[in-house]
Amino acid sequence: MNMKGSSMNTHMGNIVINNEVIAQYAGSVAVECFGIVGMAGINVKDGLVRLLKMDSMTRGINVSVKNNKLTLDFHVIVAYGVSISAVADNLISNEKYKVEEFTGINIEKINIFIDGVRVID
Repeated sequence: MNMKGSSMNTHMGNIVINNEVIAQYAGSVAVECFGIVGMAGINVKDGLVRLLKMDSMTRGINVSVKNNKLTLDFHVIVAYGVSISAVADNLISNEKYKVEEFTGINIEKINIFIDGVRVID
């Protein structure tokens, strides 16, 4: 199975980071952000949105690379009653800082899709 990866050149050779690795890391950063309940998975068959478990949360994140820059798409479920714009701003700044530091690759764009709302006890 050929996974897409993001590569960079060093003086010793190429480093290729599997996009799944980037998605996994981005997901772990996201779930630590205030107001984010978790990643959303949409069941194509019935159109229902559900909260993805930790081990499958990368399905809620899409990583693409163009001209050596990353674009991240997040499908998230937010907590009821939070300010969506505040949560999104926080998510974007955390992801940009941490994912760029982790991968060494610049992020061009972060798209956030709010696919659901959950009440948190």
